[in-house]
Amino acid sequence: QVQLVESGGGLVQAGGSLRLSCAASGRTYSSYRMGWFRQAPGKGRAFVASISWRGGITYYADSVKGRFTISGDNAKNTVWLQMNSLKPEDTAVYYCALDTRGLGSYDYWGQGTQVTVSA
Repeated sequence: QVQLVESGGGLVQAGGSLRLSCAASGRTYSSYRMGWFRQAPGKGRAFVASISWRGGITYYADSVKGRFTISGDNAKNTVWLQMNSLKPEDTAVYYCALDTRGLGSYDYWGQGTQVTVSA
């Protein structure tokens, strides 16, 4: 089994910054990529950013490009999301995800951490 634990969420004013962390433990010997998703109140879960362990390739949602940065440590199966210039519309529960199969989907998810941005 694999466990993902997120941390770093909280309340911040618009324009501020937060840094989320996610650590994977358990049977993580096969890990292709890790990503961050978010779910705002009344909306579905949306992709935020991902990082591939093969080549360190990163992807971002258009809404966060230039403001958020994903980074990670493959050896520690840890990923971070640095969020700058936060906006009220970034308010959501942020989830960490792990892809251990390389089939195009994530098979493990964290419990989520709340990020609230006040105007």
